[in-house]
Formats: sequence, structure tokens, C-alpha cells
Amino acid sequence: MNAWWHEVWVTLQAEFADVGDASQLTRITVRLLMAAVLGGILGFEREHKGKAAGVRTHMLVALGAALFVLVPQMSGSQADAMSRVVQGVIAGIGFLGAGTILKNTEGDEGHVKGLTTAAGLWMTAAIGVSAGLGREATAVLSTLLALAIFSVMPMVVRMLDKNNNREP
Repeated sequence: MNAWWHEVWVTLQAEFADVGDASQLTRITVRLLMAAVLGGILGFEREHKGKAAGVRTHMLVALGAALFVLVPQMSGSQADAMSRVVQGVIAGIGFLGAGTILKNTEGDEGHVKGLTTAAGLWMTAAIGVSAGLGREATAVLSTLLALAIFSVMPMVVRMLDKNNNREP
């Protein structure tokens, strides 16, 4: 029976051998945490504004996108294979985004709701891909720009609308 347990132990070690050393473990951890934190920042802003997709959704989208590109990259995939992975992430997030878009057909004019949420999830996935590929500075800068778009642009639009309404 001792040989059987030894075989189980060796098999388990082989199954968890995808992380070769401390630097690789650090790289994986930093990239995944970076994606989750940056997604969480955008999600917090959306949740604070009362939008449907909040912190958890944005964190999961960013983390999932990072993981989808991190695993093949660390497995040694070539550029053409990575291109297909990124295309798959983009297509997949499109389905998630489509689920957030609603069209209200009541009244004379139809009103589309959820486009910004869908675009925000799409952007969050792109940030996750950036973090997963080790482009942390690009991911941080993109998050700051997206946060500015979510936070600052509504104020700019309101200010411009006020100025347009004052003119005769």
C-alpha cells in the first residue's frame, strides 16, 4: 500500500508542476492580482453609480481575460496562437456585453440602455488582457483613462448641456 500512496503523491506533484519556480509564481500572481484590482476599481465606480455590472462582475471579467492569455503565453504559445486567444476573448466578452443591452420600445422613440455597461465590460476585458500579457503599465494607464471617462465625462456633458440651453 505504501507504493500506491507514493504513486499518488508523485502524480499530484506532476499535476501541480506548472509553476516552475518562485519568479514564475510571482509573475502569475502579480498579473492576476493586477487584473482583478484594476477590474475592481472600474467595477466599484460602476456599482457606486448604481449600474448593473459592479465590482464582482468587472473583477471576474478582468481576471478571466488575464487568465485566458496568461496560460497559453506561459505555455510557450506563438504569436499567431495568442492572436486567436485574444480574438476569442473579444468575441466572448461581446456575448456578455450583449446581455447587458436592453431596448425599451415603449412610447414613440426606442431607448437603448446598457451600452456604456457593455463598453465598460469590453474595456475591462482589454485591461485584463493587458495585465495577463505582462503589460501592467498599459493596464494601469487604460484603467485611469476609463475611470476618467466614466467619472469626468458625464460632468462635462452636463456642463455643455447647461451652456447650450442658456444660449438663445
